[in-house]
Amino acid sequence: MDYLWTPWRYQYVSKPGAQQPCIFCEALKQESDPDTLILFRGRLNFILLNRYPYTTGHSMIAPYEHVARLEQAPADTLAEMMQLCQRLERAFAAEYKPDGYNIGMNLGKIAGAGVADHLHLHVLPRWAGDTSFMTTVGETRLEPEDLPTTYKKLKPHFAK
Repeated sequence: MDYLWTPWRYQYVSKPGAQQPCIFCEALKQESDPDTLILFRGRLNFILLNRYPYTTGHSMIAPYEHVARLEQAPADTLAEMMQLCQRLERAFAAEYKPDGYNIGMNLGKIAGAGVADHLHLHVLPRWAGDTSFMTTVGETRLEPEDLPTTYKKLKPHFAK
């Protein structure tokens, strides 16, 4: 069996039980989408860049409603989430031409959710050879693009 070590995730799973404000709800309260990295506000969900990306473009789609599980989310919210995922995939394809995608959810803290109480879908573009030893050995991420640049590249793809 192979192991993939993810030491950068330790900051999420090792925090004491003190309740932190929900990053998604807090982002929604802000008036400046560029500051919160919100790319798009849909009818029931919004898209924002991950502040701790695994790859360039790593984004999340979250409902406005603060729910923790799929069973708590209305069907139309989940349907729009998938539609926004399609839009994000098209934006990535146009802007970055990735070789593939990781799309998924971590439901619950034990499943690896950094924010366990607000449902969100991760969408990551992937390229052949985009992994390296630096994350594991040097606890260092190699990101070729900063978040403001990624935001500027993707934002026009979500103009209404």
